[in-house]
Amino acid sequence: MKTSMKDKLEALVKRIDDLNTELSNSNVTNDMERYKKISKEHSEITPIVEIYKKYQKVNLNITEAKELLSDPEMKSFAQEEIEQGENQIEEVESELLRLLIPKDDDDEKNIFIEIRAGAGGDESALFVGDIYRMYSRYAERMGWKIEIISSNASEVGGYKEMIMKVMGSGAYAKLKFESGGHRVQRVPDTETQGRIHTSACTVAVLPEADEISDVDINPADLRIDTYRASGAGGQHINKTDSAVRITHMPSGIVVECQDDRSQHRNKAQAMSVLAARIKDNQIKEQQNQIASERKSLIGSGDRSERIRTYNFPQGRITDHRINLTLYKVDYIMDGDLTELIEALTAEHQADLLAQIEKE
Repeated sequence: MKTSMKDKLEALVKRIDDLNTELSNSNVTNDMERYKKISKEHSEITPIVEIYKKYQKVNLNITEAKELLSDPEMKSFAQEEIEQGENQIEEVESELLRLLIPKDDDDEKNIFIEIRAGAGGDESALFVGDIYRMYSRYAERMGWKIEIISSNASEVGGYKEMIMKVMGSGAYAKLKFESGGHRVQRVPDTETQGRIHTSACTVAVLPEADEISDVDINPADLRIDTYRASGAGGQHINKTDSAVRITHMPSGIVVECQDDRSQHRNKAQAMSVLAARIKDNQIKEQQNQIASERKSLIGSGDRSERIRTYNFPQGRITDHRINLTLYKVDYIMDGDLTELIEALTAEHQADLLAQIEKE
């Protein structure tokens, strides 16, 4: 085991002792918020410390067995103990590496998915509708709830833009690798010559901010406009200024919400989306300041980056980040994303493991 890794593990052993002391302190147990925070950290560290103690025990057994090699009567037994111990050490080190993979604090959060039409005109808008349904059906399979925040329907069907909120445990963990450019190749219904057209849309997956107050938003930086909503919703929605548009002037971020009849609820939803976008920008700025220019196998998630191609004539989907091709486009468009998501997650974890091993 590398010294750097051992130092990390020794620090965790010391940390768990400190946490045990804090948890037995009445001042901590009487402060529920502090108690929850410490308990959460304790539960995250405990499995790592337990495996590390197992590693130490197996290592000690190997050392003791090596001391018996000089004894002719015990040599055969000692060699067997050493061989078993070394196999165990290899397994335990692999387990420790897996447990040391940094956790993403946003993994369990609800998310906003923003889907926007790109190149391809009407066909692109139809593709936005297809992608929206794909994520909706996946969410249904996962038992998550969906809420439409904002939608801008196109004239021929589909959407120029769709913003949805997905609520469920692990939503961000499962769908965070969906951000980027999605390209479709197929024969549109309006194509009389049977030619294949290529169009695209962009997807942005943003974790919901814990509290709007957690994000630095100065009310003086906001311009809030109300107007009459358009589209479906009956007579009432068109007679009142229920739609809300919020502009964050320093960043230029504009959020609109008109799907609810209540101006108050539309404003609350728009503020929630705004907070998520500002937080996303802040995270990107922090990442850009990191000295290493290493690019993750998963990709940067940049809005313009083409991450996946959906080829309907050949029935295949290709994820360009991990060179994965699946011949099941119909199943995937119906929300069967498990194989894709597991492959992306596995590559991401392998990349993180490689980084830990280099340190």
